[in-house]
Amino acid sequence: MIAEISLFSIIANGTYFALAGVALWGLYCIVVVWNRVGQKRFKTEEEQDQFMDDIEQLLSKGDFEGALEYCDGDTRAVPQMIELAVNHRQLGYKRARRAMMDRFQRDVLSDLEYRLSWISTVIKSAPMIGLFGTVFGMMGAFQTLATATSVEPSKLAGDIQLALITTASGLAIAIPLMLLVANLNIKIAKMEDLVGSGLARFFEAFKTGLARTGGQV
Repeated sequence: MIAEISLFSIIANGTYFALAGVALWGLYCIVVVWNRVGQKRFKTEEEQDQFMDDIEQLLSKGDFEGALEYCDGDTRAVPQMIELAVNHRQLGYKRARRAMMDRFQRDVLSDLEYRLSWISTVIKSAPMIGLFGTVFGMMGAFQTLATATSVEPSKLAGDIQLALITTASGLAIAIPLMLLVANLNIKIAKMEDLVGSGLARFFEAFKTGLARTGGQV
């Protein structure tokens, strides 16, 4: 009996720890993605437009070194990609553009997709862990009914409580994460739109600057 109670307690506590673990991991990934999106985009479209006005002015004069200095140390996506393209201007417009877009896909979007996939896994697994606790709790309740000559309500209630708490916990983890992921997807879409508008302006200015300095367009 002691071994059975110990095994039941171990599995019950393990279910709670598993739920806590996936909840913390999902929350951590949410925070990482949220911060990364905030680091890679301009806060407002007006701020990006002001930045692009300065870049266009430098590139229109063929001042690539000035553009590099202007972007130096800026961790946002648009300045980093501009810096990459300008550093590869000797490859020509098309190849420099391709290298820049590949870097954006690899270093920014792929990292965000990786974190979001983990959050999606947590959303799917939390209710499943809760369901495992539900099944295990009901098994314990039926075992109590089958083996006891007189059922103590407290023992039966403990098994049923485990079944209900784990189910509720799994749903309580998954539902808020689903809402947060929806919000993150909106923020990522806005970041992509903002980055796309900034790069569209850069490409035109970059092509003009290459033509002015005799580079390959």
